[in-house]
Amino acid sequence: MIASSVNVIHAVWLDPFSPLDAADRAQLSAAGISLETVSTLGDLTLALRRAHTVVIRLGDSAELLQEVQTLVAQLGHTVPVLCRVDRRRMEVAVDAMRLGALHVLPADEWSPGAWQDAVKGLNGPQLKTKSYVFVDPTSQHLLALAQRVAQTDVTALLVGPTGAGKEVLARVLHESSPRAKGPFVALNCAAMPEHLIEDMLFGHEKGAFTGALKEHKGLFEQAHGGTIFLDEIGEMPMQLQAKLLRVLQEKKLNRLGGEGVIDLDVRVIAATNKDLKLAIEQREFREDLYFRISTFRLRIQALKDRPGDIMPLVLQSLARHSKSDLPFTVTDEAQAMLQNYPWPGNVRELENVVQRAVVLCMGRTISPAHLMFDDAMTDREVVMSDFEVATPGVMGNSEATGSFAPIAIRSTPEPLMPVNLGDAVKTSEHQAIMAAIQSTESRMEAAAKLGISPRTLRYKLAQLRSRGMPEGVSA
Repeated sequence: MIASSVNVIHAVWLDPFSPLDAADRAQLSAAGISLETVSTLGDLTLALRRAHTVVIRLGDSAELLQEVQTLVAQLGHTVPVLCRVDRRRMEVAVDAMRLGALHVLPADEWSPGAWQDAVKGLNGPQLKTKSYVFVDPTSQHLLALAQRVAQTDVTALLVGPTGAGKEVLARVLHESSPRAKGPFVALNCAAMPEHLIEDMLFGHEKGAFTGALKEHKGLFEQAHGGTIFLDEIGEMPMQLQAKLLRVLQEKKLNRLGGEGVIDLDVRVIAATNKDLKLAIEQREFREDLYFRISTFRLRIQALKDRPGDIMPLVLQSLARHSKSDLPFTVTDEAQAMLQNYPWPGNVRELENVVQRAVVLCMGRTISPAHLMFDDAMTDREVVMSDFEVATPGVMGNSEATGSFAPIAIRSTPEPLMPVNLGDAVKTSEHQAIMAAIQSTESRMEAAAKLGISPRTLRYKLAQLRSRGMPEGVSA
C-alpha cells in the first residue's frame, strides 16, 4: 500500500458543495491522509488545533480561501490551506495560488499519488509551533519583502523599536531561506560584557586564558551552514566591531589563543533599535561596519502602527497559554481596549497583558476587567467585586460559532488600575470597609462585621482618607 511508506497527515476537510463518499475517503487514506470533515467555519475553529492542513473546495471565487486564511491568522495558527477547484475554473485556481494556497488540485482528482505530492512535507510537528503573525497590510508587505530577501545571501539589518518582534522577523528570514535546515543562532549584544561577547562569538582554544580547560566553538562556528542573529548590534563595543568587520569581510576567523584560520559559511542578520547613523556621527559605531551589515534594511513598525496584528497576536498568545482544548474568547469591549491602547512596550508588553488576563480570568472569556496594562493611568481598577462567579461549563456557544460572548461585569466608579499587588490589597480593603459602613448603622457595628476593633476601624479610615477616600465618610 502507498500509505505504508508515508506518515499520516491530519487534514480538516471543508466542502460546502458535495459530501465526501466512502470511495474517495479510501483513496485519500491510501495517500496517508486522515480526514476530519467540518461544515462551517465555526467547526473549523475547533478543528484547527489538530490539523496539519486544511482542504477546502472553492466555487466561483477564492472568497472562502480568504475567509479561512483570516480565521487561521486570527487564531494564531500557521496551518497551510490546500484548495480543490473545478477544472473549468482556471481563473479561481490562479487566484488561489496568488493568495497563498499551499497547493491547488482539481476537484475530481482522487489519485493517491497526486494527493501525496500535494501534502508532501506536512507531517512535521513544527507546523504547530511556528506561529508568526503578519495580518496587517503593513506587516504583509514586510513579510513579502522579507521572503524575497531570504532567497539571497545578503546581510540584513532589522530596524525597529524594542519588543516589536525583530527576532521573529529574523527567524522568518532564516526559515524562508535555502539555509532553513541549518542552525539559527542568536546573541543579544547588549546582554553580555565585552570580553564575554568576544569569546561567545569567536570561541577560544584550550589554554587561551585561565579557566580555558578545553576548546570552545563560538557562535559563528556553531551557526556554520545557517544563520547568526546579532540583536542590539548598536551596543557592541567599538573594539569588537573592528574584529566583527574583519570576520564579515574575510569570512574567516581565529579563535582566541589560536593560530589556525577557520572558514565560515554563515548568513548574518543584525538588529537594532538605535539610530546607527547618529551613532556613527557620535563615534559610537563604525561606518564601515554599518555599510557591511546593512546591505538590505528591513524596518518593523511599532505595534500601534500595525493595528491589524493586535488581535491575532492576542489570540495567538491566549492559545499558547491555554491549558485545555477550549479556546479563550475576547469580548467586543475588551477588543476595543486592546485595539485603542498605544502599546509602548510593543509585542513584549502585549504578551504581559495577555498573561495577566489569563491569571485573572476565572472562565474562558476575556473581558475589560481582566486587562491590566503597564501604563496604569489608562486603566480601570481591578477588584474581586468586578467579577460574577462563572458556572463551570456555561460558556454559551462561542466556541462553536467563533463569536464573542461577554460575561457579566460590574462597573467601578472613577476606576484606577492598581500598579502592584500592594495597591490591589489596599483597594480590596477599601471596598470591604465601605461595604460594611454602608450596610450598618454605626461604626461599632461595621467594625464587628469586619472582625476588627472600633479603634482599628478609625485608624484604617484615617489612612484611607489620607489617600483620597471619597468625601462624606469620616473617621
